[in-house]
Amino acid sequence: MSEGTRVVVLCTGNAARSVMVGALLEETRPDIRVETAGTHVVEGQPVSWRTREALEAVGVNADAHRSCQLREDRLEEAGVVLAMATEHAAWIRRQHPEVAGRTGTIRRLARDLPADDRSFAERLTGLGLAEVDLEPWEDVADPAGGEVDDYVACARELDRLVRELAPRL
Repeated sequence: MSEGTRVVVLCTGNAARSVMVGALLEETRPDIRVETAGTHVVEGQPVSWRTREALEAVGVNADAHRSCQLREDRLEEAGVVLAMATEHAAWIRRQHPEVAGRTGTIRRLARDLPADDRSFAERLTGLGLAEVDLEPWEDVADPAGGEVDDYVACARELDRLVRELAPRL
């Protein structure tokens, strides 16, 4: 992925999972532009105290974050859309099919994105993301409504996934 390429991180409310991945990616890969968004968002909401504590547990913060509904202009420039669950990838397929081939769940990309000499775009295209069957193992559980421990567990899982995936972006 070339410097300045945009990564859009997508979840439902842009309040927990996408915020966590966004902060972790910004820390791990300061050379890429990271934006977070949701599919069903109450705009402008700050990070909740549970999300803030989970982020502290993995050594990052997103205090400046405000929730944002995914906008089409963000997708046009996206080199990749990282979905937190299959429902988000399916939503992209329905609402924005033109970027379905650049949209995958973080679990699938962490597992399947090759690290070879081809360009990022070529490696991503090779995964056939627009047609691949979306499977339950790909979902990162949404901690919304849970206790702080649920948020921390989610942040730790996402930290592991970002560390696996980030070098290959």
